Amino acid sequence: MNKILLIDDDVELTAMLKEFLCMEGFDVTTANDGITGAQLALSNQFNLAVLDVMMPKMNGIETLGIIRKSSHIPIIMLTARGDEADRFFGLELGADDYVPKPCTPRELTARIRAILRRTQPNQGSANIENELTIGDLTIWPEQRRVELKGNTVNLTSTEYNLLEVLAKNAGQVVSKKELSQQGMGKALARFDRSIDVHMSSIRQKIGTLHDGRDCIQTVYRMGYQLIKAQPAKQS
Repeated sequence: MNKILLIDDDVELTAMLKEFLCMEGFDVTTANDGITGAQLALSNQFNLAVLDVMMPKMNGIETLGIIRKSSHIPIIMLTARGDEADRFFGLELGADDYVPKPCTPRELTARIRAILRRTQPNQGSANIENELTIGDLTIWPEQRRVELKGNTVNLTSTEYNLLEVLAKNAGQVVSKKELSQQGMGKALARFDRSIDVHMSSIRQKIGTLHDGRDCIQTVYRMGYQLIKAQPAKQS
């Protein structure tokens, strides 16, 4: 059973969401402030956390920053509808997705399931996928592990999902619509720039090719492309 952590100071809302998620088969724990929520999130007991932005003692953005220093637990941010600044800041700090408030329990449940499907290995699969090697980048899909020139690249669950989609289509342009659907499990909404924010973060983590070009190229009005390059020559 997947264990979900709800961090929100709205006691009535968390109680309602907990009841619904429990009916959907999740094991749910709640925290009503950021300090307690961060401590629980760092305990390695949970498969995913849902984190509200506006909270007492320590707000959601500060809480996210503390969690991301030590943990890659998938995190969905709850943000005020229309508050783009908090959304972008949360994504830049490593949130995997966001849901505008007020939201329905069914919508939140769908987002949780979409992320869990992409972060957990397929236990029923008897075949171990081969590694993907693109230039200096190596990806092990079964382990959800990425290395660049032999060094581990620490990605959030959504960053990994998006990079894997690009890697499986290396050398080809992948549209934002496809990236959103395959990498985030949701349709691309109009004016949604979350893909761009995630791509910016991935670029910072995997750097440039040995010839100075970005590993991930933006193709204007089309999408993104992972450059299919040869590994750097050893001197």
